Amino acid sequence: MNRDNKTAADGIEPRLRPVSPSGIEVPTSVDAAAVQPDGIGQPGEFPFTRGIFPNGYQGRLWTIRQYSGFGTAEESNERYKFLLAKGQTGLSVALDLPTQCGLDPTHPMARPEIGKVGVSLSNLSEAEILFRDLDLSRISTSFTINGTAAIIYAMYLAVADKQGVPRSKLTGTIQNDILKEYVARGTWIFPVRPSMRLIADTILYSNDVSPRFNPISIAGAHVRDAGATAAEEMAYTLANGLAYVDELRARGGDVEKFAKRLSFFFYVHMDFFDEIAKFRAGRRLWAKLMKERYGAQDPKAQHFRFGVVCGGSSLVAPQPYNNVVRVAVETMAAVFGGAQSIFTCAFDEAFQIPTEFSAELAVRTQQMLAYESGIGRTVDPLGGSYFLEQHTDRMEAQITQVMGEIDAYGGVVRAIEDGWIQMRLAERGLERKLDTDAGRNVVVGLNHFRKDNEEIKVGDVFKLDPTVAQRALEKYQRVLDTRDNAAVERTLARLSAAAVKDRENLMPYLVDCCHAYATVGEMVACLKAQWGEFKEPVNL
Repeated sequence: MNRDNKTAADGIEPRLRPVSPSGIEVPTSVDAAAVQPDGIGQPGEFPFTRGIFPNGYQGRLWTIRQYSGFGTAEESNERYKFLLAKGQTGLSVALDLPTQCGLDPTHPMARPEIGKVGVSLSNLSEAEILFRDLDLSRISTSFTINGTAAIIYAMYLAVADKQGVPRSKLTGTIQNDILKEYVARGTWIFPVRPSMRLIADTILYSNDVSPRFNPISIAGAHVRDAGATAAEEMAYTLANGLAYVDELRARGGDVEKFAKRLSFFFYVHMDFFDEIAKFRAGRRLWAKLMKERYGAQDPKAQHFRFGVVCGGSSLVAPQPYNNVVRVAVETMAAVFGGAQSIFTCAFDEAFQIPTEFSAELAVRTQQMLAYESGIGRTVDPLGGSYFLEQHTDRMEAQITQVMGEIDAYGGVVRAIEDGWIQMRLAERGLERKLDTDAGRNVVVGLNHFRKDNEEIKVGDVFKLDPTVAQRALEKYQRVLDTRDNAAVERTLARLSAAAVKDRENLMPYLVDCCHAYATVGEMVACLKAQWGEFKEPVNL
């Protein structure tokens, strides 16, 4: 029997619930009495509820990106050139798991994962290939990397040096948010406190040598995909952001300077108004915190600049072309929320690396919304809606409540070291999974409106070259055979000596190691010897 238009197997009827996924009550209608009497302010003015720029996207369109990287540096370089030719305006580099975890391709745990979920980037030679024939002075490059973020940033600086590109001209972002790794993803390496020191090193160093580059993208995205609601995603992200601000101030950083280069990163899921309200509330809260708690007076130091991914765990494998619609809806929410950078997931990312066809369609989705829909012509076009303003206020109240609970526990660092946040997030993720399995959360094609014996049908299937691992290993060995190993040993020894000095900035030493063609694994091993590894707490 064809199950089109049938409900979930347990008989729960899909219906419009009077509460958002964040648990915020949604009234049948809202009138002017729900809006705060002091109004919502103007775009470009504190507290920036309506956006950080007075002219919005008419001044500058959001950066159009596509998260991409697979196999070897040669293959990813070709994909980047393809995407740029299709109109993408910035690169978003996906790294494979060995690179994320600080393992060289020869490590036994690394070999089965080489090039599978991102590009293998074990040393400067690979980075030179990855960015070959790409002008780094004209391309904004984003890296999704955390545990080894300082090393990859150092490698990017070294590539720029090799190309003769002044570091001051580099633009882009490195994710570099280790706190969310401890609670949501797991690609941590070092204990919390030395990891915080390394992040402060990258930010302070970048402020001086690459002032247009964002040295951190404080990320709620992975917390959201792990189960958090929109309100919790924003709360955990802002709490992490405050922890980094405190660390930087303790290191003598000037909030008026470093805060201008802090950026944020989120997933956009399918509840349209939850997502828009999340961004408006987060922008307002961050501005207030920077001004009132830290005394930042420069408006740019109060700005909440953020990029998003439209997709993630909201995409599903059954009826995969439905994901095209999901991504379009989510991209609209990101635009109405005022995002500065947007990645659109390809419809097939729920089950494979995107093909050229699906990747191009994802870019075209942004281009149609940017140039055909007209939704970006006016700043905050939904601003003043009675419902949206009320929802933004209620979202802010929820975010503030969750942040207060973290503060009451003793702050983010203690909550992570004790496993408290991890446990909360695991419980929330389980709740979401059970609600989806039961059909209470309607996902079209997955738990409602399904088909019997449905097969995933797509026109194009991505196939990873089976020789990727062998080619990566051969290139890795050539680097070891041709580099100056004495120079490698000298730079690693200097890095090791600097690591035991609490206030020594490690970035110059990491850049020197990269120039000497030291590998990611070698640099990580050097730091592990001084700092040890993070041991995840177990709560029963």
